[in-house]
Amino acid sequence: MNEQNIMQDLLNLEKGACDLYLHGTIESSTPEMQQHFKTALNESLGMQGTIYAEMAARGWYKPDCAEQQKMQQVRQKFQAA
Repeated sequence: MNEQNIMQDLLNLEKGACDLYLHGTIESSTPEMQQHFKTALNESLGMQGTIYAEMAARGWYKPDCAEQQKMQQVRQKFQAA
C-alpha cells in the first residue's frame, strides 16, 4: 500500500466519521450531548480538510470543476422555488 492509498483511506474514514457525528448531532436528545457531537464534528471536519489539502498539494486529489452552465441552471432552479 503506497502513501497515496493510505491518505485516500484516511480521507474516506474522516468523511465517514463526519457523517456519523452529523447524525449524532441531529439525533441528540439533550443540548449537552448535541454540543459534544458538534465539537467532534468540527474537529473531524478540520482533520478532513487537512488531509484533503495535503492530497491536493501532492496532486492526488483533483475534483472536477462544475461547468458554468450547470451552475447557472441550479441557481435558476432554486431562485424560482
